[in-house]
Amino acid sequence: MPIASAPIRIGYCMSLTGPVAGNSLSAQLAHEIWREDINRQGGLLGRSVELLCYDDQTDASRVPGLYKKLLDDDKVDLVIGGYGTNTILPAMPLITERHRFFVGLMGLGVNNALAYPNYFAMIPTGPNPNAALTEGFFELASAQVPHPATVALVSADAEFSRNPILGAKANARKYGFEIVHEATYPLTTDNFTPVMDAVAESNCDLLFLCSYLADSIGLVRAIHTHRFRPKMVGGGMIGPQNTAVKTTLGPLLNGFVNYEYWQPVPKMMFPGVAKLLNAYQARAGGAGVDILGHYMAPLAYAQMQVVAQTVEATGGFHDARLAAYARSTTFSTVMGEVSFGVNGEWAEPRVLQVQFQGISGHAAEQFQNGSRQIVVTPSNFTSGEVLFPYAAAHVVNTI
Repeated sequence: MPIASAPIRIGYCMSLTGPVAGNSLSAQLAHEIWREDINRQGGLLGRSVELLCYDDQTDASRVPGLYKKLLDDDKVDLVIGGYGTNTILPAMPLITERHRFFVGLMGLGVNNALAYPNYFAMIPTGPNPNAALTEGFFELASAQVPHPATVALVSADAEFSRNPILGAKANARKYGFEIVHEATYPLTTDNFTPVMDAVAESNCDLLFLCSYLADSIGLVRAIHTHRFRPKMVGGGMIGPQNTAVKTTLGPLLNGFVNYEYWQPVPKMMFPGVAKLLNAYQARAGGAGVDILGHYMAPLAYAQMQVVAQTVEATGGFHDARLAAYARSTTFSTVMGEVSFGVNGEWAEPRVLQVQFQGISGHAAEQFQNGSRQIVVTPSNFTSGEVLFPYAAAHVVNTI
């Protein structure tokens, strides 16, 4: 099919520099692969597609102005949400004011209070996102013998951690765990020994962590060298999903249990995902992004598939029609079938808990096929059994 001369322009902003740049750049590469794929197939509505992405520099105050520029100056046909709550949430006042159709990427609970009907979340946390992100950790812990009874909650003092900690508190109550210690630390922290000293004083059975990239590395190292060993540790860490973090920490990750959204296990090899990752990994090294892309690439590509299928089905860019279609449809994506429910969240949650097992050395290749990150819950995606307690699972080989 020949492509018409006037391109369709899709605009958004991402944190391409700053603390979360690694994940944002990974998503941007997946978006670019989607753009190339869709244009090879004839574009959207017979028109080629262009992506216009601005860097918000991980500064939430820049986000509203960038979206205003996209809409008023660049006059893009569509806008989408960038990576993370810190980028999506500041855009929402303008998006709601303009009544725009808006598919965000990995914002957690962004629409909980707003209930904006034209918003959709490309994150598999389901209709109760705060609880879903953390429930697997507590549900898994409650099934272990001897039964753990207490938990410490440790999180970075940042916007992204607030909703997961609320969910962790709710799930601790739901599964009967007593919270015996709660603490936050600045993202600038570089010495986590005092943090672990305070945790050790609580003598908690479970240590739930909500951390970002550099602080995830600091926490794992501090836990490894500390005398105290909780029975289970991890839960809400943003960081161990990133290949650079995995290879930096290597065997120090053994025994940690943490959330993921996708893993290369047989039950999650949805149509198209292997082809996407092959294309992504062939370019990742040259692009300087996460070399495996398991965390960001499938969801970012699926985000664009949802947008494309909605545009094609409605025949244009009428925001209300786009949103009405998205609310009523099941989409076929590289993340499997996706449908949206309350507040534009996934109708059904699909958050994994994985345990790092058998890591030896620091080579990235060992993380390629899912054999070092064992899916331990939910049951319909499991690839192995959890090793409990943490001290027994934390077998370190530093070769």
